[in-house]
Amino acid sequence: MLAKKGSEVNGADLLSLHHHKQLQTSRCLPPHLHQESMKKEGADGSLWSRSESRIWTLMLLLGTCLLYCTRVSMPICIVAMSTHFGWDKKQSGIALSSFFWGYCLTQIVGGHLSDGIGGEKVILLSASAWGSISAVTPLLIYFSSAPLTLTACSRFLMGLSQGVYFPSLTSLLSRKVRESERSFAYSTVGTGSYFGTLVMGAAGSLLLDGCGWESVFYFPGMLTLIWVYCMHKYLLNDKEITIPLEDLARGFSLPKETKVPWKQIFKKPPVWAVITAQLCVASTFFTLLSWLPTFFSETFPDSKGWIFNVIPWLVAIPSSLLSGFLSDQFISHGYKVITVRKLMQVMGTGVSSIFALGMAHTSNFYQAIIFASACIGLQTFNHSGISVNIQELAPSCAGLLFGVANTGGALLGVVCVYLAGHLIESTDSWVSVFNFVAAVNAFGLCTFLIFGKAQRVDTACAYVDL
Repeated sequence: MLAKKGSEVNGADLLSLHHHKQLQTSRCLPPHLHQESMKKEGADGSLWSRSESRIWTLMLLLGTCLLYCTRVSMPICIVAMSTHFGWDKKQSGIALSSFFWGYCLTQIVGGHLSDGIGGEKVILLSASAWGSISAVTPLLIYFSSAPLTLTACSRFLMGLSQGVYFPSLTSLLSRKVRESERSFAYSTVGTGSYFGTLVMGAAGSLLLDGCGWESVFYFPGMLTLIWVYCMHKYLLNDKEITIPLEDLARGFSLPKETKVPWKQIFKKPPVWAVITAQLCVASTFFTLLSWLPTFFSETFPDSKGWIFNVIPWLVAIPSSLLSGFLSDQFISHGYKVITVRKLMQVMGTGVSSIFALGMAHTSNFYQAIIFASACIGLQTFNHSGISVNIQELAPSCAGLLFGVANTGGALLGVVCVYLAGHLIESTDSWVSVFNFVAAVNAFGLCTFLIFGKAQRVDTACAYVDL
């Protein structure tokens, strides 16, 4: 991309420059990476047709929606479960944070396995596991003499099964969707996370009031299993979902010629900057996702659950689309890519933290809803910041690099979710929690602003400044 200089370039010159940069980039790539790039462009003839792409995009959107429905079931009913079983805030923090212990363990493995045997197979196995776990969790808890232990184990297994989903999704779409349509497919499927949180915030609150906390687990679990059945029946045949042992072994293996140049990549400060920022963003998002329902329930006990479980996530959907639109517009008008990424990150972590601090210092329910909605909505700007920056730094291994960063974010998320419960229990105040969230976000933002770049670091030749 070109910096904005005030001079105009005609379309033919831009096209020529684009082809020239593509040629330079392809020459910079090692042979095996160039071959992989050609495959991703559809040289293997395995791309979906447009009609297939629409159907798969819709089904994967539903899958992402259901993934988040099952993920947020625990935060929605943690207050009711704590009352029922007599848990304090520290014990509630254990139940909430157990998910992330499992979630951080399978991301890299899931992405690599999907590259070997196919993302659709891994996604289907993953969904079968998390749907079954959600559906049987209440039954197992009632038959256990240690409900907290069993709840923590259940959430840990849920995290294990869901950790492979997004790396598998990235692998699947990168192999099956045309490059010209890939951004739309990614953005459409990604909105399922907000739709899922929104749907479960509304339905979960109604189920919690009318049918008890157990129904909050049954509902998304059964819907997920129905989704798996439809995927198996209408989109995949028995041959496609069968995984021979030799294919599974090949999926776990890593031939020498396709090894990622981690040593070269991790010497670059911009890589550590984007990883640090991702660690901070992921951990604070997980903290808010886990504790916001409890904050509203305790601070405003007379409020309706569906309001604070729905409105912030309803705002996040158009906010996410707006961030992508603004980012593309700035870049198309000639602003440097890294400038746009840092601007998006300022909105996503800096401005959003201001609204998080506002939640801690208001006693008005409607003001708190406005602050929470602005905080969650602005956090979606991170998708146009560090999330895209990872792909710019290392497009040849962006999936694995994202898995590494998100694994660290999940690990830190475990600590932050538990520490938030400890802070509430120790200080008897939510101010300390939101101050903590703002401090972690500030550290990640400053690191990215100082060291962040939009330059390729996965090639042997000089990288291109974006």
